[in-house]
This record gives sequence, C-alpha cells and structure tokens, in this order.
Amino acid sequence: MSAVLPGARRLPSAPQADAALVEAFRGRAVANISDNLARLSVAVGLRPFHRGGTLAGTALTVRTRPGDNLVIHQALEILRPGDVLVVDGGGDISRALVGEIMKAVAQSRGCVGFVIDGAIRDADAFARDTFPCFARGAIHAGPYKNGPGEYNVPVSIGGMVVQPGDIVVGDGDGVVAFPAEAGPALLEATLRQEEHEAATLRSIAEGRYTGSYGRPDAAAAPRG
Repeated sequence: MSAVLPGARRLPSAPQADAALVEAFRGRAVANISDNLARLSVAVGLRPFHRGGTLAGTALTVRTRPGDNLVIHQALEILRPGDVLVVDGGGDISRALVGEIMKAVAQSRGCVGFVIDGAIRDADAFARDTFPCFARGAIHAGPYKNGPGEYNVPVSIGGMVVQPGDIVVGDGDGVVAFPAEAGPALLEATLRQEEHEAATLRSIAEGRYTGSYGRPDAAAAPRG
C-alpha cells in the first residue's frame, strides 16, 4: 500500500482539549497568554471580522492551495462541537475561502470559530454576528474547488505553527495557539500576570505607581 503524500492527507482529528480548560482560557487576554509563551506564538496579519466576543476551542487544521476551498468543505464534514476551523490558505487574499453559507454550516455543527490565513467574503454577515472569525482580509471574489488540500496536519498561520488539537484563543488583539498539554501551567502563569497587572492599575489609579521601564527601580514594571 503506497503512502499518502503531503498535499493529500486526510487524517483523523486529534483528541479535543479538556472542555473545562478551554473554557478557563475564554476571556483571558491574548496579550497575556502570548507573553507567557515567550512572545513567540504570534499570528501576524490576522484581524477579527466578527461583531465582538472571544474565541476558545480546539484546532481542526486545514491546509489548502491559495484561493481553493475544496478541502475546507470536506473538513466541515468532520467538525465536532468545540472545534475551531484553522485554515492555512498561504496568506492569499485574491479569493475568499469561506463566506456566510460555510459559516452557517460550521455553526450548525458546533464549530466555535474560524481562523483563516486568507480572505473571507460576506464580511457584513460576519460583522453582524458574534461567531468569532479572524482572517487576513475580505474580498468578493469566490474560490476555486479543485484542490489539492489536506486536514489535521501542522499548519502555519501568519508565521504561527498550529498543530491539530492545539488550544486556540482569540480576542481583539488576534489569536494565539498552544499545545493542550501546556494549558494548565500556561493558565496558571496567565492568571498570575492578570493579578499583577490588576494591582499595577490600582496603584496607578491611587497615585502610588513608581515603576517605569528604563529606570533603576523598574524591576516590577508591568509587561504591557
């Protein structure tokens, strides 16, 4: 039996991340999560297109030829509630990879958001909805449906590597992804940073803040 070459792989979905852990990351600031990932997990160039709200779920990854969404349609068939559809479209924005109908299909199957390194269309429909959608751009031109493409493989989203089964979190600053097994320690570190930043903001409001980068007493200065 011959091996399936890269470009045509259709692999089983990775186990989903623990639902309670995913939910604990919902609403956590992506900036704080990113800081505690050594600021190395960065998807450059994507922005939110939805009306508001945060993203948290398990990555179902797709890699497709720029401007072609055949394999994305195929991936819709294996979506599970709690999955985030993460599409590596090569950053191409000359043709839209998803639109309102595909959004509706994904929502009906429990998908919790889109992360598209490429373009969408029907941007007004996304803007009216709280269904999270992060993409590189929007354009009316539709996609081809010829392939090739593959799903549940490692992908690159704006320079950020996403593995099938990674936890994906998004807010107004963008998206971040990390292995589910790193989640508990990362959550603890993120919560500690939140507490530190809240204390810093209180000290500013009360006129007690003295830390500033570039000063000798800046050791405790906040990361933001």
